[in-house]
Amino acid sequence: MSDSSPGTVDLLGVLAYAELTAFLRLAEDAALLAPTLNDRAALGDVAAAEYGHFRVLRDRLASLGVDPEEAMAPFVEAIDAWHAQTRPKDWHEALIKAYVGVGIAGDFYREAARNTTASISALVDEVLAGESRAEFAVERVRAALDADPRLCGRLALWARRMVGEALSQGQRLAAVRPQLAALLVGEEGENLAEIGRMFARLTEEHGKRMAALGLTPGP
Repeated sequence: MSDSSPGTVDLLGVLAYAELTAFLRLAEDAALLAPTLNDRAALGDVAAAEYGHFRVLRDRLASLGVDPEEAMAPFVEAIDAWHAQTRPKDWHEALIKAYVGVGIAGDFYREAARNTTASISALVDEVLAGESRAEFAVERVRAALDADPRLCGRLALWARRMVGEALSQGQRLAAVRPQLAALLVGEEGENLAEIGRMFARLTEEHGKRMAALGLTPGP
């Protein structure tokens, strides 16, 4: 497998568009939903990091002789749909999306990167290394739950809905992008059953993030 193999280009393309849209959505949430200037700045920092990640991926695609726009194009509809279906209504929902959404996406891309070349795997690790910036959300969500425990049920439901939409979109992408699907399941994955097991692992990681937020995962 080379750095410019179809599956690798798909991985870089979907990750690039995910980072670009994350930047745009987080910046919008910071401007419209943050209750204080400090909160606006904190979420703005996360948005800026996402844009930096996008630039790294865009430049790598270009260095491989791939048009970044063409590489991202197959994933626009699915990622845009996920954002449309998970648009936060308030600051607390925005925080959970920043933390849980970034986390589930990172898990997905790491799964795929395990079956790429060493240089691409290192690139994905570099791009995802800054995800800890989103963990500022944990402190704020926990403080909000301490102040009003009634928020727990609503926010837990919101997080489950968001991840459910992400898994659904991911499964659709895997079904229509066979090279990316093959990268996700590795050499041992002969059919979509292995993809199902991969998504089960993603769901387990989601449960850990829910616990970190002080939310109880649903069944």
